[in-house]
Amino acid sequence: MKIQFTVTTRKPRNPMVAAAKFRSAGSHQATRAAMRQGNNQSLRRELDQLERRPKPT
Repeated sequence: MKIQFTVTTRKPRNPMVAAAKFRSAGSHQATRAAMRQGNNQSLRRELDQLERRPKPT
C-alpha cells in the first residue's frame, strides 16, 4: 500500500526585501564632522594657493 503525501511549497521570497533591509536610511546632509573637515580642507587649499603665488617686487 502506497501513501502519498503532498507537500505544498512555500511561496518564493521577494529578493527586493533583503536588499532593502541592508540599506539604512539616513540624513541627506553632511554631518558636522564632515562639514568641519571640508572647511579645513578648503582653508588649507586657499592657504597653499596664497603661498605659491609669486610675490610682487
